[in-house]
Amino acid sequence: MTTNTQQKQQAPAPAGTAPANGGHAPEHPARLAPAELAPEVYRAMVRLDAAAHKGLDPVLVELVKIRASQINHCAFCLDMHTKDALAAGESVERIVQLGAWRESRHFYTEKELAALELTEAITLLTEGFVPDEVYERVAHHFDEPELAHLIASIVVINAWNRFAVTARSVPGHYRPGQYKGHGA
Repeated sequence: MTTNTQQKQQAPAPAGTAPANGGHAPEHPARLAPAELAPEVYRAMVRLDAAAHKGLDPVLVELVKIRASQINHCAFCLDMHTKDALAAGESVERIVQLGAWRESRHFYTEKELAALELTEAITLLTEGFVPDEVYERVAHHFDEPELAHLIASIVVINAWNRFAVTARSVPGHYRPGQYKGHGA
């Protein structure tokens, strides 16, 4: 979750002229760079992130990270994890359908569906407890160590989302694998 605080915000174009950035809205600046300002926390998060998804299918982990980031409106993490998912061999079609996975169930395996359902239950924890039915479905597809790692992965991406959203980390500049070994 490294931010680029050197990004300059473009001034709006004068009335009647086209903006120099092809008509797009100006890029907002990041509020702060947590990795630089709290490096010990950042390094601990990186280690936690690596430990969390150990032994899990990397594509499944990216799907979970994308879905949690959609729910949390984390543009920075969406940029990162959609690019990483594509680089890992995920299809554009499955990534596009992820926001409506319940209506697009046929795009995903039963194991992925269970993981997505658990992702939503944990991410939206304020709407209630993780229902027993959700837990039982996911436990049917993952052994206990995998399930513990899946839960940890969901918890970690939610933490990354909260860092990135609060810091206003700027999306659009990430390259797949850019932070390998650095987290987010």
